[in-house]
Amino acid sequence: MIKEIPRKASSGYSIIPILLLAQVASAYFTITALMGQKFLMAALLLVVTVVVFACWFGFFMVQPKTGRVLQLFGTYVGTASDSGLRWANPLFSKTPVSLRVRNFESSQLKVNDNSGSPIEIAAVVVWEVVDTAEAIFEVDDYEDYVNIQSEAALRNMAISYPYDQHEEGEIALRSHPQEISSALKKEVQDRLGKAGVNVIEARISHLAYAPEIASAMLRRQQASAVIAARSKVVEGAVGMVEMALGQLSERSIVDLDDERKAAMVSNLLVVLCSDDSAQPIVNAGSIY
Repeated sequence: MIKEIPRKASSGYSIIPILLLAQVASAYFTITALMGQKFLMAALLLVVTVVVFACWFGFFMVQPKTGRVLQLFGTYVGTASDSGLRWANPLFSKTPVSLRVRNFESSQLKVNDNSGSPIEIAAVVVWEVVDTAEAIFEVDDYEDYVNIQSEAALRNMAISYPYDQHEEGEIALRSHPQEISSALKKEVQDRLGKAGVNVIEARISHLAYAPEIASAMLRRQQASAVIAARSKVVEGAVGMVEMALGQLSERSIVDLDDERKAAMVSNLLVVLCSDDSAQPIVNAGSIY
């Protein structure tokens, strides 16, 4: 693998006066040689003038957080990353590579989760180039490579976990966002590392059941929520009934036999567990 080689390019501001002086001097001496009919000397000085003129094409700009990959006839010679006006051999090709932090949002992929349920999922990947040589030479188009491999990693991660948690301690896509983000980041980094890319963050941006089963899954979730709520209500109602019977007996307010205790428990449970407010019937006469 080709690794990045940092290369210090000369400051363009210091090269400008040198080239100006060399250009003026070479032109002056060339004209002087021609006027003195020293044609061989004039030819040599003309070559020098052309070479100095060609050196003006060695200037290039390096933006902040940008690297320039330098190549000489197809051979990698280094990466210049110092910002500002720089100068290097005019024969070098200077390919710019952005080192800024970028993000990529995948399209909504339709996959089957670990339990076989079709789901829709999308993710956001925040990344940056950390090795310009690998980004340019190890893959054909590193930006396209990031896009395709991120979606492939997302698809592979989605089929490894269920959408909902079915067992205690099981990691699920919907209920464990931190664990899923860590797993997705590792999956993406393993694929993009060879392209000189560092994954800063990867997280799910969209997660839902596929439309064909969304209504059925919604009813299941609603039923689970109702069952959980009912269980909590019944648990609380039983505790209140137990407390009421205990305090009536402890304070000797009324002496109830088993049959009337059962009737009282039934009435209290109906009142406490009912969805609607109870409408009591007041009996002004004897209870017998």
